Amino acid sequence: MNPTMRTAPTSRSRAVAGAVAFLALAVAFAAGCGSGTDDPAESAKPTGPARSAEPTSHPTQDHSISAEVGERFTLTFEENASTREHWYLADPKPDASVVRSQGQKSESDSGDEPVPGAGSGLTFTFEATGEGSTEIVLTHCTFAAPCDGSGTSSPEPSSTASASATPSRPERVTYTVTVS
Repeated sequence: MNPTMRTAPTSRSRAVAGAVAFLALAVAFAAGCGSGTDDPAESAKPTGPARSAEPTSHPTQDHSISAEVGERFTLTFEENASTREHWYLADPKPDASVVRSQGQKSESDSGDEPVPGAGSGLTFTFEATGEGSTEIVLTHCTFAAPCDGSGTSSPEPSSTASASATPSRPERVTYTVTVS
């Protein structure tokens, strides 16, 4: 081949060059898009409530919780399904304009490998949504104080059941949350 001759670009090299040009144009366009305001301080403001990466863990023995709007916090309890010990978010639910439930997560005490009979830590996560005060009510159900899957006490035993077999009521634990 003659060193002074050039070959015409192939269709593949043209396609790659076109894709690179399109990508460069898209990046330049995105960089030029702002908040629609000429005030740099205004465009730097966050658009939603501030959320910390890691929720604050509150001790369960402290029944008074203070939080700031946008803050996420958790309450963690030990439970064991094999002994019928469970925790539930009960009624009345917290005022959603002050605190909103973000769900719950269970982690086995035995680590990655499930072990029959092992307990677990159940973590309830909440987010402070607005200023005010509300209550979070949790029900602690056990073998001796059973309840249904929503944390409501099981129906009273029939009158034919002996007095010694009467289960006790599940424990209700109330947390007062103040958001500022």
